[in-house]
Amino acid sequence: MSNIWKTKPLGAYEADMKKSELKRVLGKWSLTAIGIGAIIGGGIFVLTGTGAYYHAGPALALSFVVAGIACIFAALCYAEFAALLPVEGSAYAYAYGTVGEVFAWLIGWGLVLEYAMGSMTVAVSWSGYFNKFLKIINIELPYYLTNDFATAKQYAVSHGLTEPSFAFNLPAFLIVLIVTSILVKGTKEAAGANNMIVILKTSVVVFVIVVGALFINMDNLTPFIPEEKMIIQSNGKLGPAYGFNGIIAGASAVFFAYIGFDAVSTQAAEAKNPRKDIPFAIIASLLVCTALYILMSLVLTGMMSYKDFGIVPDALTAPVAVAFEKATGMDWAVILITVAATIGLISVLLVMMLGQSRIFLGMAKDGLLPKMFKEIHPVRKTPYKNTILLGIIVATVAALTPISTLVHMCSFGTLFAFTMVCFAVWLLRVKKPELKRGFRTPMLPVVASLGILINIYLIVNLEITAIYMAIGWLALGLLIYFLYGKRNSVLNQGGYDEFIEN
Repeated sequence: MSNIWKTKPLGAYEADMKKSELKRVLGKWSLTAIGIGAIIGGGIFVLTGTGAYYHAGPALALSFVVAGIACIFAALCYAEFAALLPVEGSAYAYAYGTVGEVFAWLIGWGLVLEYAMGSMTVAVSWSGYFNKFLKIINIELPYYLTNDFATAKQYAVSHGLTEPSFAFNLPAFLIVLIVTSILVKGTKEAAGANNMIVILKTSVVVFVIVVGALFINMDNLTPFIPEEKMIIQSNGKLGPAYGFNGIIAGASAVFFAYIGFDAVSTQAAEAKNPRKDIPFAIIASLLVCTALYILMSLVLTGMMSYKDFGIVPDALTAPVAVAFEKATGMDWAVILITVAATIGLISVLLVMMLGQSRIFLGMAKDGLLPKMFKEIHPVRKTPYKNTILLGIIVATVAALTPISTLVHMCSFGTLFAFTMVCFAVWLLRVKKPELKRGFRTPMLPVVASLGILINIYLIVNLEITAIYMAIGWLALGLLIYFLYGKRNSVLNQGGYDEFIEN
C-alpha cells in the first residue's frame, strides 16, 4: 500500500539538478529583480488605498511592518531551503523532501491560490490602470469590454444604463496572452523584459516617495493610529476598523502586496549559482520592497487624508495617482505614475505566471500531475505546454470573473505555504543536521516558531468568506490527490528507491 507520508530522498533532487534541461541563465541581480518585480505591483499601486481607508488609516505603515516581519521569518527559512535544494517547485519541493508527499501536494495546491489566482487579480488590476491611461488620452472602451459580467451589470445599474447581455474583460484577457507568449519564448528573454520594467517602476516609486514627501500635510497623519470604530467595509457590511485591530487586519489585507519573493526560489533550476544567489535574492528583494512600502504608505496618507480614499473618485483603485494629483496638481506626474503602474503590473503578472509554471513542472516530475506539465520545448527550453495551458486558464477566468475575494484567497495560499516552510526547515534541521547548507537560518527555533505563529494569526484575520473558500479549495486538492496523484506518484511507485539510504 502506498504511503502518503513518505518523503522524496534528497539524492533524487540532486539527480534532478544534474539532468535538468532548463538553461542556467539567471545571476543574483536578475533573481533579485524577479523578486522585486513580483513584489512591487498591485500592492503598492492598489492596496495602499484600501488598506488605509478600510483598516489602519495612517498606521498602514505599521501594517506593512507587521506583514514584512512575517515575511522576513519565512524568507530566512526559504533561503536555507533554497540553498539546500536548489530545484524548481518552491515550498512544494521543500515539503516533499521533509514532511511528506500529501503535505507537499497540499502546499503545491495552495500555491495555485498564490500564483494563478494572484495572476488573475493582477490582470484585472492592470486592466483598470490601462483603462485609466486610455481615458487620459481620450480613448474610452465600452464598459462591457473592460469588466466581467457581474461588475459590468453593477456598473450599468449605478449609471442608469441598460444591463448588458454580454461582458468580457478584453484588456485583462489580452495581457495574459501576451505575457504567456513571452514566457514560452524563453526565461532569458522574460528576465530581460522584467529587468527593464523593474527599473522603470522602482524609479517611479522612488520619485513618488521623494517628491511626495515635500507635500505631506501633518494633519493627515494625526492621529497616527485612529480610534477604533465601525465602518462600512468593501463587502458592504459594517465592520471594525482602525486601532490596534485595524493594524493587524490591515497587515492581513495588504499581505497580497508581499507575495512574490518566494517566486525567486521557483527559478532555482535556472540560476547560475543557486546555493548562493537564491538566498541573496530572496532576502535582498524583500528588504528593498519592505522599505519602499513603509515609505510609500507614509507619503500617501500624508499627502491625502485616509478618510478621503473612500470619497474621491478612483482613489481606491488608483490611490498613488489620485493622491499625487490631489496634493501636487502635477498632471504630467500623474500621467507618469499611471503609465508606470500600467507597465509595472505586467512584470508582476510575468513573474507570477513564471513561478506557477515551474511549480507545475516540479509536481509533474514527481508524477503528481500529468506528463504534459513537464514537457520542455526542444529549442526554447521552457515548459511550454503547461505555460500555454496556464495562460489560457488565467486569461479566461480573469476576463469573466470578479476578483475581489480572490485577493484574500491568494493571501491564504501564501500564508499557508509560508507556515509549512517554517515548520519543514526546522524539522529537516532536526532530522538531518549533517547536511551541507549554503545558508543557515540564524536562531532557527525562534525564527521558525515566530514565523508559524504570525502567519497563522494573519490567516485568522483574513476575510471569513475567503477562509472558507480556501479551505474548500484545499479539500478539492486532496480529492484530486487521492484520485490521481497518489496512484501515479513516482515516489510511491518505487521510482526513487535507488536514492533511499539504507
